[in-house]
Amino acid sequence: MDYLWTPWRYAYVSTAEKAAGCVFCDALNAGDDEKVRIAHRGQHCFVILNTYPYTPGHVMIVPYAHLDELRNLPPKAASEMIALSQRMESVLRDLYHPDGINLGMNIGKAAGAGIAGHIHMHVLPRWVADANFLSVVGETRVLPETLEETWKRMTAVLGMESI
Repeated sequence: MDYLWTPWRYAYVSTAEKAAGCVFCDALNAGDDEKVRIAHRGQHCFVILNTYPYTPGHVMIVPYAHLDELRNLPPKAASEMIALSQRMESVLRDLYHPDGINLGMNIGKAAGAGIAGHIHMHVLPRWVADANFLSVVGETRVLPETLEETWKRMTAVLGMESI
């Protein structure tokens, strides 16, 4: 069995564990969607850029309700989460032309959730060999655009169409 080590995530995980409150709830109440990188607000869920992206365009679909288990998510919010995930797949394909898309949730700390108290769906573009030697050996991610640029590109697309 091969292992893929991700030591660059240690700073994120150790910081997230110490943070008071919920980063998603805090972002919702911040009053500045650009600053916190909320790209879209739906009726039950919102789309936010990942502050520690694996790849450019890495977003999360987050319900407004602060819930730690998917089974507790009301059906309308669950439906919207999937609809937004589908829409973001299209947006990411159009903006970044990836070779594939990862979509997933880590529910609970033991499952790898960095923010275990508030469920969220990751949607991120992937390219063949995007986990190259620099990420694995050099403990460094190379992102070809800033989070601010990603936010501007996404909101430009999302603002033109209803989801």
